[in-house]
Amino acid sequence: MTRKKVISKTKKDNMLQIKESMTNKIINIFKEHPFIAYNYKQVSKLTDIKKSASKKELVKDILENLYRKNILTKIKTGKYKLNPAHIKPYKKSCITGIVDMKKTGKAYIITEDLREDVFISANNTNCALDGDKVKVYLFPKRSGRKAEGQIIEIILRAKTKFVGIIKISKNLAFLIPDNISMPVNINIPLNNLKGAKNGQKVLAKITEWPKNSKNPFGKIIDILGYPEENDVEMLSILAEYDFPLSFSKNIEDKANKISSTISKAEILKRKDFRNITTFTIDPAEAKDFDDAISIRELKNNIWEIGIHIADVSYYIDENCLLDNEAYKRGTSVYLVDRVIPMLPEILSNNVCSLMPDKEKLCFSVVFEIKNFPDRTEIINEWFGKTIIKSNKRFTYEQVQKIIETEKGTLAKEILTLNDLAHKLRKERFKKGALYFKSTEVEFKLDKKGKPIGIYIKEQKDSHKLIEEFMLLANKKVAELIGKKKINNFDKSEQKTFVYRIHNTPTPEKLEIFTKFVNKLGYNMNTDSKKNIASSFNKILKETTGKGEENMIEKLVIRTMQKAYYSTENAGHYGLAFSYYTHFTSPIRRYPDLIVHRLLYKYLQGEKSVNKKIYKKKCERCSEMETKADQAERSSIKYKQIEFLQDKTGQQFDGLISGVSKWGIYVEIVSNKCEGMIPIAELNDDFYYIDENNYCLIGQKKGNKYKLGDKIKITVKQADLRKRQLTFALA
Repeated sequence: MTRKKVISKTKKDNMLQIKESMTNKIINIFKEHPFIAYNYKQVSKLTDIKKSASKKELVKDILENLYRKNILTKIKTGKYKLNPAHIKPYKKSCITGIVDMKKTGKAYIITEDLREDVFISANNTNCALDGDKVKVYLFPKRSGRKAEGQIIEIILRAKTKFVGIIKISKNLAFLIPDNISMPVNINIPLNNLKGAKNGQKVLAKITEWPKNSKNPFGKIIDILGYPEENDVEMLSILAEYDFPLSFSKNIEDKANKISSTISKAEILKRKDFRNITTFTIDPAEAKDFDDAISIRELKNNIWEIGIHIADVSYYIDENCLLDNEAYKRGTSVYLVDRVIPMLPEILSNNVCSLMPDKEKLCFSVVFEIKNFPDRTEIINEWFGKTIIKSNKRFTYEQVQKIIETEKGTLAKEILTLNDLAHKLRKERFKKGALYFKSTEVEFKLDKKGKPIGIYIKEQKDSHKLIEEFMLLANKKVAELIGKKKINNFDKSEQKTFVYRIHNTPTPEKLEIFTKFVNKLGYNMNTDSKKNIASSFNKILKETTGKGEENMIEKLVIRTMQKAYYSTENAGHYGLAFSYYTHFTSPIRRYPDLIVHRLLYKYLQGEKSVNKKIYKKKCERCSEMETKADQAERSSIKYKQIEFLQDKTGQQFDGLISGVSKWGIYVEIVSNKCEGMIPIAELNDDFYYIDENNYCLIGQKKGNKYKLGDKIKITVKQADLRKRQLTFALA
């Protein structure tokens, strides 16, 4: 063989080796990112190929060769992706979770499969939206970086209906969603406008989302009206959270047919409390009275206290039309200016409501309580169906006046109940219940619904009185089913029930809180549930009146987990109850209606129910409770922004309620309105966030803005469209 031929063969072998090595590199790139499509330029960059025409031609050649071998698929001309057949071995790198979408289009996946959230860049969300349940492919973890991935499948859409403003031109229309977590507009074909006019608030439904389209397509299903009108905005909030705007005629007709007449036969089945002193205590504006208290003295300072709850289950059969509607809603929704009831008003405000001087059917828990000078003792308890006749409808304000003056209608009874409630409350805290100051925002509205004043409602003794006896009833009902035998029902057999669960703080959140308060000189004992609660209460007490009081209170709340409904009992950490449920509000909460039915079944001797059905119901009720809370907060936020619209430039005292890389969140002390001072407004220094210490710190001057700090602000902008308050330093 000549020297020339040897050199030629060697060069050819080298080229084959380069091509083989390059091919393997390219395959690995596609395998590491199996759901991303690349062109030859992108692949060249990822393989660190310098600007060489011959090498880029080589990449083109390899890509085409892999396409012919069916290892890659071609999305469009010059764009390649790994063939799904070759993805199967990498399924172990997939997790499922819920999308937390940001307004920038990027997202985080909240998953039980990992201890941390998974970051998803805007171009890897694959048309997923906030709240969707999705499958995510995890990219190989890089050292020191957070978990990252790509959404590859939408398992379940959280919602398909969105409220927003419709924009219409000659050739096209689109919806600008109110929800800031919805990162794209919805295209609306002109033949799907349903008569909507440009600039109106509407409710639209997504009908399709073509693969190669950035925006989904939809249709208008309801026209709400023009923005910034009170009724329109309140209906918009309800529609945004998927609550029905009204009851159907069929539902109303069914409700109107229910008779409020009580037969003699039904009365004979029940314990009669009509001649025992009974009354209700509710907000002045309340119309649905679902709980009443009876009281009478027996002997030797023993008091019979009855907690009587509207017997909604008597009027509404399980799985009937009205019951299905109540289950779908899950709860009544309380907005600033209205209540959207779970049941039609004929039932919630009339038939079931425990109005004064009217005979009403109840499901009751009755206690015999010995009142000692420093404590109480329950010496007997009874559960069952009753009939009552309320003597008086009190407001909280009326009862508070009686407590403070010790004078007025039924003063002796109210003062006795208040004394018992104080002792019950003291015993509860002694056992490890958490103490939080409860404050609510209340608005004074004009005839058009515009806020002309904001007030802070404090919880007083009259509120605590009712709260304590409702807590006691809920606790004892849960204990009855969870702990005791009913009609020789074997305790070893687990009775299906609906519990109200509140878990202990997660170890991660508890560790963060403990480290932070240690720096401030406070100690946390985390050896047991009770010690954790005692430490929280001790710190809250020790910080009262100090500069860090507000900060600590906010951090304690953030450290807590959210309560929910479950068929698996885990106790209620915040209340320090081993067993707890919701029994006392069946007019406005569906879980209470479930509890009434289950309790009655067990009292009648029924031994088992289908647990799977109730597990599903618990999940649904927890979901609807969360939505109702969000809707209520949205209505409050809207009214707060509306209240500050004409107060631009005015100065207020505030407390720092949060810090982020975007700026400082501040809550105005007098009205609880929360807004943000953008980081760009802090132009005296370059600020960075210290997440571990909840503060922004100036790099040069060292100025600190810390959670809980007092601060003076001026209102810079109140934007109703974006639901945003922008503040500036005073």
